[in-house]
Amino acid sequence: MGDQQTERANGPATFDAAKLADLARTLRRDVLEMTTEAGSGHPSSSFSIVEIMATLYFGGILQYDPKKPHWPERDRFILSKGHAAPILYAILAEAGYFPKEELMTLRKYGSPLEGHPNMRRLPGVEASTGSLGQGLSIGLGQALAARSAERLYNVYVITGDGELEEGQIWEAAMAAANLKAGNLTVIVDNNKFQQTTAVSNLTDPSLYPEKWRAFGWKTVEINGHDLNEVHQALTEATNYNDGPFAIIAHTIKGKGLHFMEIDYTWHGKAVPKDKLAAALEEIG
Repeated sequence: MGDQQTERANGPATFDAAKLADLARTLRRDVLEMTTEAGSGHPSSSFSIVEIMATLYFGGILQYDPKKPHWPERDRFILSKGHAAPILYAILAEAGYFPKEELMTLRKYGSPLEGHPNMRRLPGVEASTGSLGQGLSIGLGQALAARSAERLYNVYVITGDGELEEGQIWEAAMAAANLKAGNLTVIVDNNKFQQTTAVSNLTDPSLYPEKWRAFGWKTVEINGHDLNEVHQALTEATNYNDGPFAIIAHTIKGKGLHFMEIDYTWHGKAVPKDKLAAALEEIG
């Protein structure tokens, strides 16, 4: 990005795995506390992308300025799996878009921290998402807008693995490759479970890399909880300009809490208040 970079209000401007590991624990605690306070939300879906989100925002990848949320040259991030809003809110608060105290208003009446991200109510949210399958199309539109306006920003989209069952994802994938959207990156959160069953009961996740390559995307696979692998892939994606870039991130739903990791039915459920202290202790 060179001269397009702006000063960050919080977080390191370069990659530091040790600091990001500490941040990941903080983010998981924030997600846990806000969802328990709300009595609802999606902590397990948030936990699977913590390391990815931390690296994007605090690992020297995403260019942004919380003091200027509409800065034209900012990179765009779209959480297509909008139900994982708690981790997005935790990240935005950590970055300085709003006070961290507001995290405890999640899903409460009048709060801008709605159950799914609302770009009209919260600075730093680039797209209102939650109806699955739409985020990549939005991201492609924003990537093409950069080309039209002769701007240098990049667009990053996180999708769920179950979300790939939506046909609109593949329409956007086909169009992005045909239009050579070199400033567009998709990160597939391959946590292996959707709301009611294992993704493998409906489709074969092992074919994801082959499918994205067949649609014309440069594609890599990573351990989505290994900060070094995450950073290496995001750096490669940012520097790749010949077309769209796909990162298949192998993750664990509920990563960080053993009882969530082994039980996908925690999707959409908050940890009860009487179990919160033990859960926080496990996270560290």
